[in-house]
Amino acid sequence: MTSEHAGDVEGEGVAPGAAEADRRDAGPRDAEVVSRFVEQFASQLVEAGMPRMPSRIFAALLASDSGALTSAELGERLRVSPAAVSGAVRYLTQQHLVSREREPGTRRDLFRVHSNQWYEAVGNRDAVLNRWEIALRDGIAGLGADTPAGRRLAETLAFFEFLQEELAAMMSRWRTHKKSLFPEDH
Repeated sequence: MTSEHAGDVEGEGVAPGAAEADRRDAGPRDAEVVSRFVEQFASQLVEAGMPRMPSRIFAALLASDSGALTSAELGERLRVSPAAVSGAVRYLTQQHLVSREREPGTRRDLFRVHSNQWYEAVGNRDAVLNRWEIALRDGIAGLGADTPAGRRLAETLAFFEFLQEELAAMMSRWRTHKKSLFPEDH
């Protein structure tokens, strides 16, 4: 038994990492209900275009009370390999849906989903849209604004410019709306 699992009692069926996860989560849960939610929500994310394993990891983090689990805890809950967890959390951190932190008192990483993860993920699309707009302007200049392809690119560019303007306004409205729904209590 390692010092990381000193609180676990051998022979009682407590899997490594389960005690830490239980301490972070507020109360007992029906594991079957949680698993069903994780798989159903992950399926919805997959249908929307997110890869399967990142979808499952993201849903598992959302379903944990703490919103934070170690790689071992994620692997245990989802019955997947450490490599599968690693690749999935890399994808999720790149998409700004999950953050990586150091678990206090250990050398293990803790993966956390925040209450504003969707806001951050959508807000970070601004940089992507900027790059697409630059590429579209270059394409219009190269193909010619008066060609059918140039006009199609110009319409696409106009859409992305419109989207960026509306997105900024919508994000501002969301911040106001969120305050009315979830007043800060800390």
